[in-house]
Amino acid sequence: MNLLDGKVALITGANRGIGKNIALKYAAHGANIAFSDIAYNEDSKKLEEELKAFGVSAKGYASDASSFPDAEKLVTDVVNDFGKIDILVNNAGITRDNLLLRMTEADWDLVMKVNLKSVFNLTKAVQRFMIKQRSGTIINMSSVVGIEGNGGQSNYSASKAGIIGFSKSIAMELGSRNIRCNAIAPGFIETEMTAKLTEEIRNEWIEDIPLKRPGTTDDVANAALFLASDLSGYITGQVLSVCGGMHT
Repeated sequence: MNLLDGKVALITGANRGIGKNIALKYAAHGANIAFSDIAYNEDSKKLEEELKAFGVSAKGYASDASSFPDAEKLVTDVVNDFGKIDILVNNAGITRDNLLLRMTEADWDLVMKVNLKSVFNLTKAVQRFMIKQRSGTIINMSSVVGIEGNGGQSNYSASKAGIIGFSKSIAMELGSRNIRCNAIAPGFIETEMTAKLTEEIRNEWIEDIPLKRPGTTDDVANAALFLASDLSGYITGQVLSVCGGMHT
C-alpha cells in the first residue's frame, strides 16, 4: 500500500545520508519529490533518476537552506513546478564539534545558522501555502543530543534542542489549520558523517545502545514516512526518538 500517493514532499539536505533515504522512501510510496542541497551536482542528477524510477516526478534544486531569500525562492519554485507542497522535511545540517573551551564563535554561529535558522527559513516560507490549502505536515530533524546533550557538541546540541522547541511551538500555532509539525531525534545512525568516527568512539556509542547496533538511514526514513502519512494524522508537537533505546 502506498501511503503518500499524489503528495508533494520537499526535503532539504537530500543529496546523501538520511535526507536521500527519506526521499527514496517517500517516492516508493507514491510521493512526488522536490529536494535541495547547497549545490546541484552529479549526486543530485543521480538521485533524480533513482526517484523517477518509482514513476513519480522528481527535481533537485541548488539552495542554501540557511539563507532566508534562498528558502523563499526554493518554496516558490517548488510550488510553481509541482503545484503544491504537502510535506516539508527540514533535514539540512552540519557539525563543527569541539569543546567549548576551543570552540570558535564562527563555528557556533555556522552550526546555528545551518541547523536551526534553516528550519525557521523553510517553515516560514512554506506555511503560507499550507495555510491556504489547509493541510500539511512539517518534519524537523533533531537529535538525541538535543534532548540529552553531549560533551564536545554544545553548538550542535543547542541547535537540535532549539529545533524541538520550535517544532512544539509551530504545532500549536498551525494545528487549527490542519498542519502538523513533529521532530525526529535520531541516535547513532550509520551515515557519511558518523563514518569519520574512530573505532573506539564508535564502540563506546554502540555499548550505550540497548539494541546493540547503530541505526540505519532506513530506520529514520521509516519514522519520517510514518509522520508524513495519514497514519500519524492525530500526532503533532511530538519528538520521535529513533535511537535503539539509548534515550528513554
